[in-house]
Amino acid sequence: MSNEFPQALTIAGSDSDGSAGMEADLNTFQRRDVHGMCVMTACVAGNSYGIQASHPLPTDFVDQEFQSLADDFKIRASKTGMLADAPMIETVVKNYQKFDFGPLVLDPVIITKHGALLLEEDAFETLKAKLIPLATVITPNFYEAIKLTGIDIQNDDDMERAAKMLQEMGAKNVVLKGSHKPGAQSEVRDFVLLENGESFWMSAPYVETDRVNGTGDVLSACITAEIAKGTDIATAIRIGKRFVTAAISNSIAVGHKYGPVNHLAPFED
Repeated sequence: MSNEFPQALTIAGSDSDGSAGMEADLNTFQRRDVHGMCVMTACVAGNSYGIQASHPLPTDFVDQEFQSLADDFKIRASKTGMLADAPMIETVVKNYQKFDFGPLVLDPVIITKHGALLLEEDAFETLKAKLIPLATVITPNFYEAIKLTGIDIQNDDDMERAAKMLQEMGAKNVVLKGSHKPGAQSEVRDFVLLENGESFWMSAPYVETDRVNGTGDVLSACITAEIAKGTDIATAIRIGKRFVTAAISNSIAVGHKYGPVNHLAPFED
């Protein structure tokens, strides 16, 4: 029988150094025993020092990527990454509503873990109004949650309030990642709010390292892969947390500055 093997889709930009974006997603899909496919939205020229150039792909080409995959495969879960601008977000929304590519995990690539803005204001508003309501799971980092909700997150109560606000925007399940303050904390705590109203906290030791490129991609990709295999949402999120913790904790020497997390890190379910 065709299409029995679990298949997952990443809708994201291509990072030439393999540390983040589409490449990190596909590496994670493979590590979680899922066949990965991609709709490429942009090409990024970069390395461990930073990004030197980027080029968004034409939206008509992105339309064709969606159509080509829909004509042949059975994609069971999908995720988004870098969507660049408002027209690209509109294109993704249109195609996701047109085709059945399973539950959507939204990694809202708005602000880096260090607080740098990645998305222009019009694109940000389009993401809020049109893409968030399609999300089965949303995985904002600390700064993205502040930007999306307008809440100045200072404590656990603020985290919980921000998660509820993200649900009110339309996301069914929320994984709100805690802050990362080098030298100032011993653990990282994330808050999860599920569609059924249940919630829980996840924690892991804070690892002092500059090998952190792609952490958000790997977390959301692992959750996507687990959903594609039929894992329930809460378990998929917990596996994703443990998987990315292992990837950060077992560093590899790649690049000179801000290197990638280790997609090949030892991991047991």
